[in-house]
Amino acid sequence: MKPHEAHLSPQRRAYLRGQRRTKRLVRLCQLSLLAGLFAAWELAARAGALDSFIFSQPSRIWGTLAQLARGELWLHVGVTLYETLTGFALGAAIGLLVSVVLWWSPFIARVAEPYLVVLNSLPKIALGPVIIIIAGAGTRAIIFMALAISLIVTVLEMLAGFLRTDPEYLKMAATFGATRRQVLCKVVFPANLGTLFNSLKVNIGLSLVGVIAGEFLVSKAGLGYLIVYGGQVFQMDLVMTGVLILSAVAAAMYGAVTLAQRAVQRRFGGAKR
Repeated sequence: MKPHEAHLSPQRRAYLRGQRRTKRLVRLCQLSLLAGLFAAWELAARAGALDSFIFSQPSRIWGTLAQLARGELWLHVGVTLYETLTGFALGAAIGLLVSVVLWWSPFIARVAEPYLVVLNSLPKIALGPVIIIIAGAGTRAIIFMALAISLIVTVLEMLAGFLRTDPEYLKMAATFGATRRQVLCKVVFPANLGTLFNSLKVNIGLSLVGVIAGEFLVSKAGLGYLIVYGGQVFQMDLVMTGVLILSAVAAAMYGAVTLAQRAVQRRFGGAKR
């Protein structure tokens, strides 16, 4: 029994133990499934059921990863992380600001609605050549691509959350004479912390997608560059290694957002809806 559970009832302690067992079982199943997939991949490649030239195989990927780790792997990972986190932070900040403006002024929101819908539906990769001309063929263009992909999603998600705020809370705030700014800061925004973090979880992946798309178009470093280079020289081991590293990076960033959400929940409470 953990020290902080000493004051709990036996039923509550039994419930918490059951929750921990379930969590450990889920994690064990996840790891077992992953190991099984890699084992099946390796065996299928060795048996010739999979073309190892196209799909590679875990043993060769491991060798490629070890070789990269002695070279410029961390440079490529660092470049992609910098571009992703910069685009993600800009998208979240600007998107939150725009959503506040649209909530504050229903008239502006009605005017902007069709444009937001069109921009959200537009494949941002189609704007790649325009973005390169505007921002230049370099890191700025890649960050701009990530920003373009994540921004509209943040605006739409947060605005929808603001508009779904419990009307009873709004009526209570109005009864006490709260100003528009006080309603936003004390009622609307705290009630949508869960919406904010859900948006961030989506946007961290979208920002990575935007960065990789940008690196495919114009880059001299980064995981997207590594994948494109591997395809150009027909080193599929390098391509698959890059894809797996991207998967690990995406999982790590998603986990970081989840940890931040839990920290906010513990500090302020009510972040989860």
